[in-house]
Amino acid sequence: MNLRRDVFQAIADPTRRAILLLVASQSLTAGAIAANFDTARPTVSKHLQILTACELLKQEQNGREIHYHINAKKMREVADFIEPFRQMWEGRFNTLESIMKEYKSK
Repeated sequence: MNLRRDVFQAIADPTRRAILLLVASQSLTAGAIAANFDTARPTVSKHLQILTACELLKQEQNGREIHYHINAKKMREVADFIEPFRQMWEGRFNTLESIMKEYKSK
């Protein structure tokens, strides 16, 4: 069975989230990314394949090297989907904080 990976499956893995953080500020080669992890390079390559297949990363060929960089458009789509949930929970936490402050002052 060939399961289609989606963005949320991709970012569910802590290693893939760490890779996204690494390439958020600059494009890096697979070797430069792998140097930041204590796992085998083929394992990191598999993570890169998943992130690329989900369009969270883009590849750019530069001579013999492939540089990976963030796909800002796709990351924006993820952020836009999550935003209503963040707002809902932020509102709930603010309400809870107000209740706790009121309780503490009594």
